[in-house]
Formats: sequence, C-alpha cells, structure tokens
Amino acid sequence: MTSPHRRLSRPLAAAACLGVAGTALVALPAAAANDVVNPDTTLYVDWRSSTLEQAANLEGQARDDAVLLASFPSASWFSSGTPDEVAAEVDAVVTAAALEDAVPTLVAYNLPFRDCAQYSAGGAEDTAAYTAWIDGVAAGIGDREAIVILEPDGLGIIPWYTTINGETEWCQPAELDAGTAAADRFEQLNHAVDALSALPGTAVYLDATHNGWLGVGDATDRLIKAGVEKADGFFLNVSNYQETAKLEYYAGWVSDCIALSTSTAPSASWWEPSYCASQYFPADPADITTWPLTDAAYDQAFADTGLVRDRANQKHAVLDTSRNGQGPWTPPAGKYSDPEDWCNPPNRGLGRTPSTDTGNPVIDAYLWIKVPGESDGQCYRGTGGPLDPERNMQDPAAGQWFAEQAAELIAFAEEPVARPTCEVRVRVNSWPGGFLTQLRVENTGRQTISDWDLRFALSDGATIERSWGGSTSQTGFVVTADNPPYLDALKPRRSHTVGFVGEGEPGPDPLLFFLNGKPCSVR
Repeated sequence: MTSPHRRLSRPLAAAACLGVAGTALVALPAAAANDVVNPDTTLYVDWRSSTLEQAANLEGQARDDAVLLASFPSASWFSSGTPDEVAAEVDAVVTAAALEDAVPTLVAYNLPFRDCAQYSAGGAEDTAAYTAWIDGVAAGIGDREAIVILEPDGLGIIPWYTTINGETEWCQPAELDAGTAAADRFEQLNHAVDALSALPGTAVYLDATHNGWLGVGDATDRLIKAGVEKADGFFLNVSNYQETAKLEYYAGWVSDCIALSTSTAPSASWWEPSYCASQYFPADPADITTWPLTDAAYDQAFADTGLVRDRANQKHAVLDTSRNGQGPWTPPAGKYSDPEDWCNPPNRGLGRTPSTDTGNPVIDAYLWIKVPGESDGQCYRGTGGPLDPERNMQDPAAGQWFAEQAAELIAFAEEPVARPTCEVRVRVNSWPGGFLTQLRVENTGRQTISDWDLRFALSDGATIERSWGGSTSQTGFVVTADNPPYLDALKPRRSHTVGFVGEGEPGPDPLLFFLNGKPCSVR
C-alpha cells in the first residue's frame, strides 16, 4: 500500500458568508446504532495470524519479537481467492473470535487495480468478480460480529479520478477506460457497503486516507460517493505514521463535513464538501497549534447552516495506530530524489495499543490494521535499488516479515511494551492420530503469579483426551489449563509442567501462550 500523493480540497471560502441569518437550529439525524464497537468490546487476538506464521520460521530475538507482536489484537487481511474460498477463510476467523466473545478486525483488500498496480498490485479482475468476492466475505461473516476495514487506499487512489478541485489524479492506467474507471470504483464500493452493512453484527468503515494526504472536503466528497451514509464511518492512517493527535482532529472534521454535506435540512441545502475547512486551511498543516482555527471554522459552519453538531451520532472513525508512535519520518533534506517517506521509514514505533475505549465520541477504536512488522515493500528512495539506501539492505517485499522493523517498532513504541515475565518450553511426541504434549511454564519475573491459568491453541481438529498437572478445558481449538490445587501460586524462578494426551494431528508447536492474560516467550 502506498499513499504518495496529497490532494487538497478547496478551502472554506465564501461559503460562510452564505449562512442564513436567524435560522433555527436543526438537529442532525442520528447515525445507525453500532452495537459492535463500544468501550467494552473485546478485540480478537488471532491464534492463526500471519505474524505467528512468520514467527514459526524465525529464531532467537526475531521470533520473540514476532510472538510478542502477535499477542496483541491486529487485523486479518483478505486479498484474494474465489468467493467460496474467501467465505471459508473469513468464516474460520469469525467463528474462532465468536467462541471467545471477541470481535475480529477484517480487512477486505481486493478492489480491481488496487494500489494502481504499485507495491501492492493485484485485486479482482473486474466489477462482477469483485462484487461476487465481497458477497463471499459477507457470507463468511454471517450474523456474527466483525469490524470490516473496507479497501485501504480504495478512495485515496482512484483510477482516472477527477478531484473535487477539478484535477485529474496521477493514477491513469492505460488498461482501464478513462471515462468509466472512477465510476466503476464507486459502484464496487457501494455494493460492498450495501452487502456488509446489511449484516446484523458488522461495523463497516471506508477509506478517508489521513491528515497528511487528502483535504477534508476531498475525502468527504469521495466518502459520500462511496456510500458512507450507509456505513458506520471511515478509517484513517492505514499503513501510515501520522500522529494520533492530528488524526483525532482530522477525524472530527471529516465527521463534521459529512454531517454538513448530507443534511436534508432546508437551511443546509446549500452546503457542499468543497466548503469544508481542513488541515490545510485555515489551519497550517505543519503547526498543530493552528488547528483550532479549523475547529472554529466548523463552529461557524454549523451556526450558518442552523445545524447542531452531534459527533456521538455523526459518522465515526477508527484509527490505525500500529506504527505511528513516533509520528511520520522526516527524510534528510536533499538526500533522495524520492525519499518515499511512507515506505519502511526507520525508527518508527508502535502507537497506542488496540482499544475500543477511546474517550473520544468520534473515535470508535484504535486498531492495529497494518500488521506491525510486515514490510511496505522494497524501498529504493529514488535510486536504482536493489538496496534501501536509508537502511543499506534490501527490504522484504510488501507484506513479508521485516524483522529489523519489528524490533524498531517495539523499541520506539509510544507506550512501552513489556517483555514477557514467563517462559514456556514445549515438547511434543506424536503418533498416527494422536500426540503427547508437555508444557513447562516458568515464572521468569519478580512477582509471584497466583491463581494462574495458561491459554494456548491446538491445531484444527485436535482435542485433549486427558491431562495432568492442571485441569484443562477446550473451546474450539483454544485450551485453558488451570493451576492444580497444590500449586495455586507460581513463585519467581519456579516452574511447573502441564501435560496432556491429545487426539488428532498435533500440527506445528504452539507459539502463543498467555499466562493470566499476559504473553509468554517460547523455547
């Protein structure tokens, strides 16, 4: 994914002068109720995540870092396959999450000509193929709960698109019909919004880019064309690094701009997205101390239209905080002809940990949508490659594991990431149709762990027949082993072995263990 191009919407100009003096205040219509994402929502940690798949092929500190990152909720991406295949893949994740009373974050990323055939090129062949694929995603979710991040960059990069300012954007693929390509994109996204928002437990969010890219009016105009009025809201900052404080400002402005631009009140019928103030005007995008100027412009806009701002019931946002702990990278001045500041920038950090308890009425959640530790692509920064000159190494291809970056994200995290204070040693002996597993769990911290339990996952179809060293229970493929009555406290530097005999295939050795809800390292 890339976001190299910035487009500005027209600044708030004479529109404010058109306000109707003395108009009565009109309440905005409430957005559709969202019972999926609320402060008490538990976000799903995927026991089959791509991060754990990568960790299985790593060693030493690189594996420890990957396992630690996998212990946080992050998104599951779906980007290919037939409708039946994606339905089965989505169903597996959503079913597993439902068994844990948790809500998964799913990314649908399969638009035709996604990323304008750049680093993350691919996607469905045409509109018919895409709508069938989305219907497969919807079928996989069914009536279970899920958060759907609908097509990152899907509205930031539109083939043959003319912006709100009348500018033809840079993505102009010769393979597509210049006269219909943009309309096709909106048709595809509207179908996706319709199919997914019709599900009883799905919260759907569309792409609004971020505060370093589209102006508020331009983002809003695209969102409306894509069907945001039927969705729960929009997402920001996927695969990018913008600071959370700026994203929160921007989210509020986009929410306000949507409310102003879609109101059916007669007093607001003249308003359009191009009138919306933004991070570019009257604010100075480089100086956050000026951003209250844009807040004030929205105060005036609501007064002029006779509407009442109600962000709790306007469209909401979710923010990708997976890599924004240090904000965006400032490349060395004059060093590169194209610094690609979005592409694997050095020394970034994890942002706020995933949570739905944001304390902000317009922000539904902080999510890790871009999987932290996965590469943005092979970055050449205006050189001929193959090395990334800023790192003096060849970066992994887009979506592949980047151990060096994973280590940086942990080291420079906004909120310090605690290293595990427990360790599990795994030993598995197997035979046709069965296996014996011994798990030696050690308290490597300084505090006694009382009334403990150990959670981990088995392979699909495997079940525990009998156990010792602690009672076990199984839900789906997830096992909880409770401490035995004679060892309810695990003191520092002490260990205990839990064993069990299982039926089925053992599969790869488990890597993700939680002791009283906190991750352990694995040996």
